Amino acid sequence: MTKIALNKSSLNKEKLSLKTYNRYLPALELKRQQLMMERKKAEKALAQTTKQLVDVEKLVKSQLPMLARQDFSVENLVKVTDVQLTEENIVGTLVPQVKIIEIALTPYSDLAKPHWVDYLVELLQQMIRLGIEHNVRQLRHKEIDKATIVTSQRVNLFSKVLIPKTKKNIHKIQVYISDQDRASVMNAKLSKIKVLAQKSQGDRFQDV
Repeated sequence: MTKIALNKSSLNKEKLSLKTYNRYLPALELKRQQLMMERKKAEKALAQTTKQLVDVEKLVKSQLPMLARQDFSVENLVKVTDVQLTEENIVGTLVPQVKIIEIALTPYSDLAKPHWVDYLVELLQQMIRLGIEHNVRQLRHKEIDKATIVTSQRVNLFSKVLIPKTKKNIHKIQVYISDQDRASVMNAKLSKIKVLAQKSQGDRFQDV
């Protein structure tokens, strides 16, 4: 641990550091509050997508029980052909955002497939889109949560470590310098008294 120098140069340095910390802390605190709000929004969006996925799956099970038949295959009815993501800046943190989801439908004959296949295809598209959106929202929440934790750690570092430590250093240096100044004044006075005493003694000897 570096020992702090007890002098005016060190005092000025510590005061400058304290000024810097106090200037940055409010901005960090504001960033943390904004990130916490964004994290809440991300949690809500993720929970919403999760519920929508569960609802669609329930719908498929309740309204299309015939899917359990082994003689019917739903493979390749729909296929994801393109997924494009963009980046969004959330309080200085880049997070993914869905831009495009393209799904291709495999042509099928109305005569070869049951009448409910159209409805199934519609639900499958919903499930695919929701699944992709869910994965992206998980990533968004993860990145925002990470940024919130890092920013909170920085706020704590400034408010609970750096600022108190710097204030303590400033106080320590000021006390030391003040003591030195008092000692210097006292020594000067003592020297003056000694000079006067010696002079007084010399005057008395001359009188004798």
